[in-house]
Amino acid sequence: MKNVTKEIRNRVVQVALPLPARRTFDYQLRREHRAVREGSRVRVPLQQREMTGMVIGSATISRVPQRKLKSVSAVLDTEPSIPSGLLKFLKWAADYYHHPIGEVIRAALPTAMRNTRSMQPRLPTRYSLTSAGRAALRSLSKQAIAQRRVLGALEEAGDGGLPLDALTHLVARPASTLKLLRDHGWIEMYQNAEDFLLTAAKKAGPALNQSQRRAVRGIGAALSRYVPFLLQGVTGSGKTEIYLKAAASVVANGRQALVLVPEIALTPQLLARFQEGLEGTLAAIHSGLTDRERHIAWWAARQGLADVVVGTRSAVFTPLARPGLYIVDEEHDASYKQQDGFRYHARDLIVKRAHQDGVPVILGSATPSLESMENVRRGRYRQLLLKQRARGAAMPKFQLLDLGRLPVTSGMTPPVLAALRLRLDRGEQSIVYVNRRGFAPVVLCSTCRWQARCDRCDVHLTLHRRSERLRCHHCGASRDPPEQCPNCGQSTLHPVGEGTQRIEDTLQKALPGVRILRLDSDNTGNAAGLAADLARVRQGTIDVLVGTQLVAKGHDFPAVTLVCILNADSGLYSVDFRAAERLYQQLTQVAGRAGRADRPGQVLVQTRYPENVSFSRLVRHDFSGFVTAELDQRRLARCPPFVRFALLRAESLRPAAPLEFVSLAARVGHRRLAGQASQAVRLMDPVPSPMERRAGRYRAQLLVTSRAHTLLHRFLGDWLCDLEGLKRGRSVRWSLDVDPIEMY
Repeated sequence: MKNVTKEIRNRVVQVALPLPARRTFDYQLRREHRAVREGSRVRVPLQQREMTGMVIGSATISRVPQRKLKSVSAVLDTEPSIPSGLLKFLKWAADYYHHPIGEVIRAALPTAMRNTRSMQPRLPTRYSLTSAGRAALRSLSKQAIAQRRVLGALEEAGDGGLPLDALTHLVARPASTLKLLRDHGWIEMYQNAEDFLLTAAKKAGPALNQSQRRAVRGIGAALSRYVPFLLQGVTGSGKTEIYLKAAASVVANGRQALVLVPEIALTPQLLARFQEGLEGTLAAIHSGLTDRERHIAWWAARQGLADVVVGTRSAVFTPLARPGLYIVDEEHDASYKQQDGFRYHARDLIVKRAHQDGVPVILGSATPSLESMENVRRGRYRQLLLKQRARGAAMPKFQLLDLGRLPVTSGMTPPVLAALRLRLDRGEQSIVYVNRRGFAPVVLCSTCRWQARCDRCDVHLTLHRRSERLRCHHCGASRDPPEQCPNCGQSTLHPVGEGTQRIEDTLQKALPGVRILRLDSDNTGNAAGLAADLARVRQGTIDVLVGTQLVAKGHDFPAVTLVCILNADSGLYSVDFRAAERLYQQLTQVAGRAGRADRPGQVLVQTRYPENVSFSRLVRHDFSGFVTAELDQRRLARCPPFVRFALLRAESLRPAAPLEFVSLAARVGHRRLAGQASQAVRLMDPVPSPMERRAGRYRAQLLVTSRAHTLLHRFLGDWLCDLEGLKRGRSVRWSLDVDPIEMY
């Protein structure tokens, strides 16, 4: 796609600043700054300080009087940091989500570039041997041990030389040795982004089955234009192979691919597979990297040095020199939605970006979101189906265990323990899924029924046995558990319910010698540590993996033949209209880890409601039936995807303030709607949030709905202007969430 950045020739520039203001700021250009272009960073004065902003437009005259119009202090970029195509996309995102453009641009930039840092990062240092160094190596005395080691290593490496890290361990004082060799002209130093990138060398992959080949052909025929594909394949059907073939075709044609994953944990696995399946360079972008590493990856993508970029949610803003393909793995995953600040949905944004760039986008999942399934129904997305597992393995068989008829010990029934014991005897692996971390979710007094609750949130405190602390999983508050009940004074406090820690302890006692790995947010460190843990599972040094939803997302464990789901009922009854969809997705995804190789898989589901229709469809692997029924209910209930939602939230330290503000906002909104003949936009009643108090702040919300997309956004734009002028709005913290996926 041709990407020409407009040069500013006018005297006044419009600068977006990272402020909670939905407008730009006017500044005049000095004579020496007239060559600045849109997308370039500038330093500008604002009141008593200077800030870094971005030029996003210009004008011949300003709305600010000439005597008050300040000048740009400095231009930081010789070429635009953000290319024109990406800048257009960011402007659209700011308009769609009704968020300040300056904060949107800030989210799109690497942390290192949000101030005055150069666009080109400090790249990894590499050394190579000069012809003089090669000659010196032949004549150096044997006493010059350090010099000979370094020169010898560089000679062996050849013309490409070696990175600094490869040389530092050779000698005791590497800095002084390298300086001496450089001073002599025996070695030369340069910087190379490719040392940070991964190099892919194509190897023969698994043979594709008929469904996979059909999907590859369908995508291959559309690589030159915008086509949104929904790749729906059962768990283990080989969706990654489809991504790989499509990306390889794009890279072979000299273009780039951007791949989004929902969790950092999935990044190493996917990168490793791409390294084996195509020829080119790869970069990763996620929060587990240092600021410098993310800056290098961003720059390498922008310069076209990285052929494939794999990243989490924020990677959707990565600039590409030659965009050719966008991919979203596990497109249904809620992790793609940013829940604070700039509340965007990466999946929805990447579809828009693909449309703007005129390239295809692949959305992949075994359990696509209902929004995506409805887009297929309406002909907006092209569906590609993979109904069989790639290796010919059978789908796992489900068995529902009725908790009303079976004894339960520490959250587990006898059939679950028996099945786990059988897999241990066979040398097979198992997963125990319990979507609660900690030891017990409730500490209860059996005498007076007192329960340990958070002082800052309307939730119970969870007991964590390892640290012997009560913790709030919403605000992070922590305290020692009491020895006696604070209410009645009796020593009758008991942990109630099961979390991952309690299940781990129970299994250690019930299955002596079992090798257990607990995988939850309490037990996982950085991305490297998590990748190492997952590697242990694949290497067979773990017998049972106990975890939360972290174990359910895209992992391939060939030796896992059993999945036990302990608290399946937790998602059945909820105030959130998406509860049934999320439950079905979670259970299907975690169940799909079983039986992916040559041994059959079994899934045991503990429930008190085996007659529930969601469970019966799960047992039959009837996702299409679930989608049809759920969409019918959504249509009747006037819920997405048939109606658009926007949620106004307010919070304050004062109990009454949030509800007062959203009530006032509702009155302002009703006045705006009063003159409209149709009821295209509706404001629901202002209410306290389902969790009214969180982290010491009281919360309230107001839901806005509409079947008409254009009318909704027109109303929101006007309404927000009204709200920004309200004095009462200054006493609360408020925000607008367009297309919310969390209703609390």
